[in-house]
Amino acid sequence: MSELKKAITSQHNFLLELQQILETELHLISSRDAESLINMLKTKEALLDSVQQQDTVIASLYTKASQEQKDEEELVGLFNKAKAMVAQCQFRTQINQTAVEQGQLRLEHLRNLILESRAKESLTYDKTGRTQGSGSGGGIST
Repeated sequence: MSELKKAITSQHNFLLELQQILETELHLISSRDAESLINMLKTKEALLDSVQQQDTVIASLYTKASQEQKDEEELVGLFNKAKAMVAQCQFRTQINQTAVEQGQLRLEHLRNLILESRAKESLTYDKTGRTQGSGSGGGIST
């Protein structure tokens, strides 16, 4: 097997590992396990560095390859498989991004509900029966 084919096959392994990490990432986002998520993100970052380095190796080998080698059916198939795997990783990343955004929206909504509840608890009533805020921090009366 040529060096280029070996490099692409190695990249496939990195991309498979990345897909697994992205699945785990979604699970950790859903379970809100922040500590495990942070640890896993370090692993993901290292893996993405490896993918980038392997891309550089592949680009160098591809540039050196003859046109006949570039047109080999097996090589074209390996490249197409790698492109499909990258597309799958991008899709999973978008799913994870959406999950994070939805989690942030839920937290913001919960925060607003808590603040609203606290505001209602501090309401008092005046002589006419209308609600008014509690006396803390009120203005100056004469």
